[in-house]
Amino acid sequence: MSEDMTEESTEQKEFDQYLTYSIADEVYGVKLLSVQEIRGWESVARVPNTPSYIKGVLNLRGTAVPVVDLRLRGHCEEALYNASTVLIVLRGLVNGLERNAGIVVDSVSDVLNVTAKEIRKTPEFGDRIDTDFLNGLIDADGQMVMLFDAEKFLMSPDLCDETEDEDEQE
Repeated sequence: MSEDMTEESTEQKEFDQYLTYSIADEVYGVKLLSVQEIRGWESVARVPNTPSYIKGVLNLRGTAVPVVDLRLRGHCEEALYNASTVLIVLRGLVNGLERNAGIVVDSVSDVLNVTAKEIRKTPEFGDRIDTDFLNGLIDADGQMVMLFDAEKFLMSPDLCDETEDEDEQE
């Protein structure tokens, strides 16, 4: 009997936590372990010659953190930033170096516990819809939540110069 209880409690603990947020009426989730902090929107220093979806850089305790508006990155209409606009600062390792980036989202809501068997494969949409940073979908109480891959995002060419990383490691 105690062996069954041990198996059951082990199964119950095998989940990841995802912070859910919304962009243009769609719900996304990012692994909570990839989130460094959640901040209200504040203006950032604009960087010349960058795409419109790169809003600029934020000084986060002495570190320049690039800020990306995922609404614009996903080719949605630009939204006015207001009191519910949120900046999620992500962190992760890229080629052995810690990287940070902020993503602008419309709002944050819950933390979900997600098991691996709940995650469905991201469907293919062809070239017109960018799914590069999605690593699956889940159904949370009848609502589809797209899972955002923070590691892939932090390794994207917009945020990470591969030649720079090679130089830093030498």
